[in-house]
Amino acid sequence: MKFAVMASGAVGAYVGARLVEAGHDVSFIARGQHLKAMKENGLSIKSDKGDFFLKNVNVCEYPSEIGKVETIIFAVKL
Repeated sequence: MKFAVMASGAVGAYVGARLVEAGHDVSFIARGQHLKAMKENGLSIKSDKGDFFLKNVNVCEYPSEIGKVETIIFAVKL
C-alpha cells in the first residue's frame, strides 16, 4: 500500500517508519531543518517496541512531488 505522511514530526515519523518497516511504500512530507536532516541522515526510531533506522527515506517538501497515494496520514500536534 502507498502512504503519504503529512507532517513528519514525532508522531508522523514514528507511524510512517513503522509502516516502512512493515513493507509499505511511504513518502514523508517535511520542511525546513527536519526535511534536510531526513534527507542527509535518514530516520532513527527509538522505542520500547524496538529501535530501528531507515537509511534511505522517501521525503519531500511538497505533496505534489509524491504523486498518487492510497492513504494520507495527517499527523499534527493539534
